[in-house]
Amino acid sequence: MKVVEDQLFVIIGASGDLTARKLIPALFALYVRKLLPEHFAVLGVSRTAHTTEHYRQSLRKALEGIPEGRAGGDRLDGFMKLIYYLPLETSDPQCYGDLGKRLAELGEQYQTSGNCIFYLATPPVLFGRVAGNLHTAGLTRHPSGWRRIIVEKPFGYDLQSARSINRQLLDCFPEDQIYRIDHYLGKETVQNIMVTRFSNGIFEPLWNRNYVNHVEITSAENLGVENRGGYYDGSGALRDMLQNHLLQLMAMVAMEPPTRISANAIRNETLKVLQSVRPLRLPEVEKQVIRGQYTGSSYRGKQYISYRQEKGVRADSHTETYVAVKLFIDNWRWGQVPFYIRTGKRLPARVTEIVVHFRPTPHKLFCFDEGRFNADNQLVIRIQPDEGLLLKLGMKVPGAGFNVQDVNLDFHYADLVREPLPEAYQRLIVDCMQGDATLFTRGDAIEQSWDIVDPILRAWADNPDIPLHGYPAGTWGPAQADSLIEGESYTWRYPCRNLVDDGLYCEL
Repeated sequence: MKVVEDQLFVIIGASGDLTARKLIPALFALYVRKLLPEHFAVLGVSRTAHTTEHYRQSLRKALEGIPEGRAGGDRLDGFMKLIYYLPLETSDPQCYGDLGKRLAELGEQYQTSGNCIFYLATPPVLFGRVAGNLHTAGLTRHPSGWRRIIVEKPFGYDLQSARSINRQLLDCFPEDQIYRIDHYLGKETVQNIMVTRFSNGIFEPLWNRNYVNHVEITSAENLGVENRGGYYDGSGALRDMLQNHLLQLMAMVAMEPPTRISANAIRNETLKVLQSVRPLRLPEVEKQVIRGQYTGSSYRGKQYISYRQEKGVRADSHTETYVAVKLFIDNWRWGQVPFYIRTGKRLPARVTEIVVHFRPTPHKLFCFDEGRFNADNQLVIRIQPDEGLLLKLGMKVPGAGFNVQDVNLDFHYADLVREPLPEAYQRLIVDCMQGDATLFTRGDAIEQSWDIVDPILRAWADNPDIPLHGYPAGTWGPAQADSLIEGESYTWRYPCRNLVDDGLYCEL
């Protein structure tokens, strides 16, 4: 592992939920694991009129609720001493002189050599403005140290807004100083996609259109929108999940071997995949994209309300809580192989997985226990939960005859390590501290992914006749989504059954 240089970690928008729920716990876990540099401090910046002591107390309460913080004691006390707070009107460029003075004071106190990360835990609409204010105040560069900036998703609302944000950031920071964070890419099993493919000689020869029938990518949530109805109603499943997380997963599955394990080499290959996705025109949107919205239902002894009854959601909302799409990657490796991607809320389970379906044997000799004659070998890469790999094979049932059934060869990460897997933010924050951008999304890839989904957004906006299908909470989305899968014997892989099956599928 690279040595992490001494540095300051500045969180702009530090009084928000993201800081207390993700960023500070991740930094504390790194502190406990002794992965932070020797000379290090955190400066929280926000409009809220906290003192440093009050801010430390509020964060301490959040840390006492996580595993690393329950022991309390000296470790928690030591970490709290590294945290400082500065009240600042982040949209006012005149206030950034005060930030510069505070950075100089802390830099001298902790001997951080001018090295600094700015983490923008702000709404995306402020990314350009905050970056501009940092640049105008001369804080984006230092004569003896480096400066980096991390920005959160959503990175834009559509292609035009993503391009605008990119231009604003690039006016203030070079590309190699900008880290666009996608916490999905920080998960251990996402990183293991490349290792599975490129370190095992048995997979790569089969990883192409000659042997793969189709690929599924599923990200399901059993929760609804909770208290985010106002935000979600302006976003929807396509923007919230598919445009960023799931297209990046697809790109990692489909990429060519990089020339070396380096940020640019890997990101060059994932960009090529996104550039090769076949554009969707209006007729293709109507046939290759299914959208849905959960309706009320009862299961496990509890009644669940519909999306339109959620707090902050319009009563006539057409925002999708489910989307399934069929895409094609037009290159030599994947020509005519469909990639099916789906995501949704209020589904039966919380699960994210990639399923590679291999082509069946050309000569059907054996009957499977369900009456099937074709062996659908599958490689399942489970991202969350129960992280691991599963390979489905056909094996003979003991006894007379040649009856065959599916069996699983599986590996769980829990069998490899006894400690819990590092949380994604921990890995990504350390990577940024080390200057490693491998698991961060480059600006051109962000714009290319928006270029893929923009025609879908335009089609939905311009054609109200495109149906929005209702699906009962606790089911695997609209029944119409099964029609996307090519081949009579194929359907989506369902990790568990519907929790309710009351026939209340409809068009909203």
